[in-house]
Amino acid sequence: MNDMTPLNPYLIRSVYEWILDNSCTPHLLVDATHNEVSVPAEHVNDGQIILNVNPGAIEHLRMDNDSVGFECRFSGSPYQVFLPIGSILGVYARENGRGMMLEIEAQAETEAKNTESSAPVPAKKGGSHLKLVE
Repeated sequence: MNDMTPLNPYLIRSVYEWILDNSCTPHLLVDATHNEVSVPAEHVNDGQIILNVNPGAIEHLRMDNDSVGFECRFSGSPYQVFLPIGSILGVYARENGRGMMLEIEAQAETEAKNTESSAPVPAKKGGSHLKLVE
């Protein structure tokens, strides 16, 4: 199988742009317990935080295949936010909730590999013209 780059960074960027193109306010739902997440702990509820990522609310937005980062203010104090891609659970519009919840790719990849490796191999029976092709 050909390894491909993770899909979630592309989905995050495209849904973000789609929300902006529709004159709505993009928000990120983040798992604040994920390793390397940098958000103010006092704004975390039940291990999650919702971040307004509208261009007017943040500065120096950087979205790449590994992380999302930007500068913003929480209660008037500047803060450098850092979000590994795996910590982002969803991106949606504040006004109507439209957007996308994201599948956790590492878990999905592990499940896919487990499914592939544990797939039953058909027992050989005489007379069949079918054969297993990998």
